[in-house]
Amino acid sequence: MDTITYGQYLSLLRRELIPAMGCTEPIALAYCAAAAREAAGDLEDSGLRSVTVWVSGNIIKNVKSVIVPNTGGLRGIETAVAAGLASGRQERRLEVLSSLDDAQRARLRELRQLVQVHPAQTDAVLYVEILLTYGGGTARAILEGSHTGLTLLERNGQVLFREDPQTQAAQAQTALTVHDIFDFVQSVTPEELEPLVGRQIDCNLAIARAGLEEPWGANVGKVLLQMHGSDWRTRARACAAAGSDARMSGCELPVIIVSGSGNQGITASVPVAIFAEHMGATREQLLRAVALSDLVTIQQKTGIGCLSAFCGAVCAGCGAGAGIAYLETGDYKAVTHTIVNALAIVSGMVCDGAKPSCAAKIASAVDAGILGYELYRRGQEFRDGDGIVKKGVDNTIGNVGRMARTGMRETDRVILEIMCGC
Repeated sequence: MDTITYGQYLSLLRRELIPAMGCTEPIALAYCAAAAREAAGDLEDSGLRSVTVWVSGNIIKNVKSVIVPNTGGLRGIETAVAAGLASGRQERRLEVLSSLDDAQRARLRELRQLVQVHPAQTDAVLYVEILLTYGGGTARAILEGSHTGLTLLERNGQVLFREDPQTQAAQAQTALTVHDIFDFVQSVTPEELEPLVGRQIDCNLAIARAGLEEPWGANVGKVLLQMHGSDWRTRARACAAAGSDARMSGCELPVIIVSGSGNQGITASVPVAIFAEHMGATREQLLRAVALSDLVTIQQKTGIGCLSAFCGAVCAGCGAGAGIAYLETGDYKAVTHTIVNALAIVSGMVCDGAKPSCAAKIASAVDAGILGYELYRRGQEFRDGDGIVKKGVDNTIGNVGRMARTGMRETDRVILEIMCGC
């Protein structure tokens, strides 16, 4: 692999594998609110008169049903925004709510009453705009395109910070192919992966364990173990589901995200770690396999977009299957056939917002990734022309991206209408 591509792939992992506490859409709201408060300067809560929020449909969809962490079990856009204002810790990014104390939790309940939410008049799938009105004037923050993508900060109409979202998006783009991903994970040093992928494995296994130990959400992981026992395939599905159940229900442990999603970060890493434990793999082997899973997930999401009607767990479950295939065989052909098989099985799953049933969808996606590999092991495959399958793994990934980004646009609109009772 040439040094430029190598550096791009390593930078991509640094940019993607960041910690978040809680579901990333409410936390993005809190982060934007904290940025608006910082833009206001020396703002006393008592001087705050109104908080006006404009959000895109996918923000509404993914905030509606999850608990905002560290808020005492509260939900909703108003809660997320008020918590970010109470925290004011913009520098913590997606861990902005990790240090809320009792006084701030009490204050956020008061601040919620000031928050007015409106749908944003934009085609952007991820858009948050927050306007603070207070005794000394106004402050505004806009976040778009990604969960940490601040593009504007203003105080009293004067621009403090501005970045073109198109420029921001272009800077974040890295052309990915499965062949280059495979070459990268073969050549990258474990010392470079450990602080990125190693942290992901450790953090995400910790919340998976918490999900199995305590009653969170729908307890999908526990039900799977009760139904099917504790072989590695069941544990891979159960642990990933348990991690999701915990974070959807307000668990305050951090998750290392992938493509802006904690569920995808868990799904891409935890099943691979469970299989690595089963086969007695070394830490280096595990790091390489999870890096491959992450990058395969990111490649798929690049074509789909950060938020859509397509369930992102499908991408990560497919990535996990590829990581498992890599761990057992170290073979490029096994990886590519696993990806294609998995996408052929489960690429119709829709996203109807963040909520406890995400855990069950994760279990199904991981199952599809494992089945995709097991089919390959037994000489079975889905071929060119079978539905959306196209000859060449990157072409199949491209077809899924086209279907999700373009074909499911109307699906996304109808799902939002159903969720909002329209």
